[in-house]
Amino acid sequence: MADTQTVETKPDKQPKSVRVVLLALMITMMLAMLDNMIVGTAMPTIVGELGGLEHLSWVVTAYTLATAAATPIWGKLGDMFGRKATFMTSIVIFLIGSALSGMAQNMGELIGFRAVQGLGAGGLMVGVMAIIGDLIPPRERGKYQGMMAGVMALAMIGGPLVGGTITDNWGWRWSFYINLPLGVFALGLISVVLHLPKKRSKAGIDYLGVVLLTVGITSIVLVTTWGGTQYAWTSARIMELIGIGVASLIGFVFWQTKAREPVVPLHIFRSRNFTLMSIIGFITGFVMFGATLFLPLYQQSVQGASATNSGLLLLPMLGAMLVTSMVAGRVTTNTGKYKVFPVVGSALMIVGLYLLSTMDTGTSRLMSGVFMAVVGLGMGCLMQITMLVAQNSVEMRDMGVASSSTTLFRTLGSSFGVAIMGALFNNRVQDVMSARAGALGSKITEKSAQLDAKSLEKLPAVAREAYQHAVSAGTHTAFLLGSIVAVGALIAAVFVTEVALRGAGPAAPKPGEGEAAPAPVVEAV
Repeated sequence: MADTQTVETKPDKQPKSVRVVLLALMITMMLAMLDNMIVGTAMPTIVGELGGLEHLSWVVTAYTLATAAATPIWGKLGDMFGRKATFMTSIVIFLIGSALSGMAQNMGELIGFRAVQGLGAGGLMVGVMAIIGDLIPPRERGKYQGMMAGVMALAMIGGPLVGGTITDNWGWRWSFYINLPLGVFALGLISVVLHLPKKRSKAGIDYLGVVLLTVGITSIVLVTTWGGTQYAWTSARIMELIGIGVASLIGFVFWQTKAREPVVPLHIFRSRNFTLMSIIGFITGFVMFGATLFLPLYQQSVQGASATNSGLLLLPMLGAMLVTSMVAGRVTTNTGKYKVFPVVGSALMIVGLYLLSTMDTGTSRLMSGVFMAVVGLGMGCLMQITMLVAQNSVEMRDMGVASSSTTLFRTLGSSFGVAIMGALFNNRVQDVMSARAGALGSKITEKSAQLDAKSLEKLPAVAREAYQHAVSAGTHTAFLLGSIVAVGALIAAVFVTEVALRGAGPAAPKPGEGEAAPAPVVEAV
């Protein structure tokens, strides 16, 4: 009896504190998502003080590169050495990078410190998803999808507003310093309340795998960032990067079959559901970040909306995404069924993107809002379900790798989406400007096809009207491509097999109440 009493008492620690842990995880997730949006708003002020306009793009690129390259590594380290310590380390590195970025005295320092910040950021989202995967069985996890979708929506809507307010009132350095109190608060909560098993792997780290994967991902991100902007797609530099990237990734895949402790164990891709969810995640990232880039541009340039409230322009899409994600999570928890959501979500995404592609200079804000809502409904069915099914498709020992791989595919999808849709948009805008405004049109868009509100106001009426038609044509091409790419997600969703979620069943134990939970509190740290 005494033994039974001890077993029951230990697991009770976690249910009492799980909401506090989730609060800390949501704060950390918010830090990861808000950063680029807040910093993006502050960039004009930063350049004005530090100079170095020619290196401006590297402030974002350095962060993105470091995040993408570090993401799979953090996942593997969590599986090897314990989720809690690894996650807290990533938060500390992110906060150090934030503090150093706020103290930067020139553009070179800022770029370097942003890379440090990105290294930490690579572990934030992965850590959140993997710890939730440890604490909460898949059957119960749907309840918390709405919370994660809400954080995402809040970050996208509030990021530009918060960034503008901080920069105007406190100065641009506080766009980095603001991370510190939030991060320290989350770190304290996690340190005190989170209880996970201690892990210590005797296997060494796969250094060659880390190097090959880092070089491959870095090359891909640079190709998608530079292609069609700083360098022509057919230029020698882009061809070199493609060659290096392909060679590194082929070498990485080969080495993973030989390594004792591979960074990304290839056996996880033997699960059909995991592979399909990786494909759907890539396509969702491709579509989502393309949409969030071009929709505000269309509404500001064509519909005359204020740039100050650019985050609010996405409210129909993000609100629909939030509601659908909550409904999908609740239904998944109650029924254990999930295949319907990837299928319906992909179909809605195709329809919504096609509707967005039909917008022109006469489309009302109400109509464009309806079109965005359709896309949001589709994304809400996909955003968290992909992670849920991916985690359910692997063993608990591979939870971190599964989370990081799914996150990485979504990140790479967003890089490709922004690059390819951006290239098509720019080319279309320049063609239409040349056709409607002649030499003046070509000159206006020679350096950039994306004009800000001030530049637009200075244009002659004829050129302004031509630019509005050009942006409409550009968004038509970009969203039509997105709709075609989204068909791939629908095809993948059709082949998903509905495997019972761990913890499913009418008497499924709550997290921490039995073996359905993945034993997160057997040994408190």
